Amino acid sequence: MRGWWQDLTDLVLPAECGGCGSARTVLCPRCRTALSGAAPRRVRPVPEPPGLPVVHAAARYADEVRAVLLAHKERGVLALTAPLGAALAGAVRAGLREVRPGAGGAGGVRARGPVLLVPVPSARRAVRTRGHDPARRIALAAAGELRRAGASARVLAVLRQRHPVADQSGLGARQRLVNLAGALAVAPGGGRLLCGGGPVVLVDDLMTTGASLTEAARAVRAATADAVMAGVDAGRPDASERGRGPATYRTAKSAVYPSAAGEGREERKTGPRMADPNGGGGVIREAICAAVVAASPDSFEINRN
Repeated sequence: MRGWWQDLTDLVLPAECGGCGSARTVLCPRCRTALSGAAPRRVRPVPEPPGLPVVHAAARYADEVRAVLLAHKERGVLALTAPLGAALAGAVRAGLREVRPGAGGAGGVRARGPVLLVPVPSARRAVRTRGHDPARRIALAAAGELRRAGASARVLAVLRQRHPVADQSGLGARQRLVNLAGALAVAPGGGRLLCGGGPVVLVDDLMTTGASLTEAARAVRAATADAVMAGVDAGRPDASERGRGPATYRTAKSAVYPSAAGEGREERKTGPRMADPNGGGGVIREAICAAVVAASPDSFEINRN
C-alpha cells in the first residue's frame, strides 16, 4: 500500500513524466513540446454538430498528449495541471483572435470585460470517482496563465448537469448528441453574470465529437438570451408612466449569442443581429467560442472538400 508521503512526493516531484514515463519530471521537454509547442489550431469534428461554436485546440489527442490528459484526469496527477493550463490558455488566445479580429494587448487578449472561461462540467459520478473535476481545474490554471500575461480573465463555473447521462465512451457522434441533449443548464443568476463580462470561452480538456461543447453552448445561449430579455422587460415603463415622455430602457450589458445552428456563412462573418427596444437592429457585442487542450487528429483537417 502506498503511504501518504509517497502520494505527497508524487504531487511535488512525480515519479515519471506524464507523457512518456521519463523518470523524475512532471513533463519532459519532448512531451511539453507535443502538448504546447505548436500554434493552436481551429478544429472541427466530422460530422460537425449544428450549433457548435468555433473551437481551437492546442494539440492532437494522440500518443504523449493522450497519456498526459489521462494521467491528469483518471490518475489524478495534479502536477500536470500547470502545463495543461498553459496549453489551454494558448487555445483561448487563438479563439479570441478569430472571434474578435484585431484582439491584442497583453497576452493577445483585449476585451471590455474579463474573459470568462466557462468549463464544461464532468458528471457528478465521475467527479466523485476521480476526486476532482479536470476541466474546471485546468480552466483555473489557464485563467492564471492569462492573468500573468496581463490579460483580465476569470473562471465562471456556472454550468450544471440537469440530469444524469449515460457513459459517453461507447457512443457514436449522433448518440452522444442525443445523450446530452438538454443535459446542461446555467445555474440561477448565471446568465446575468455571463452577460456582464467580456467574451465567453467554453473550455474543456478534450473534444472528440463536439457533443459536450454543443450542449454547453446551447445552455449558455439560452441563459443569456433570457437574461437580456429580463433586462429589457425590467426597463419597460408600466402603465402609469406611459405618455410621460421618452422611455429609457435598461438592457443587459452584453449578450453571448454566437452563430446559431443552421445560419449561413455570411451571418457568421458579420455577426448575429438583434433588434433593440427602439426598433433598430444592432450587432450583439460579445461572441462565444470554445477552446480545448486537445482534439481528435481528424478534427484538425478542417479544409476538407
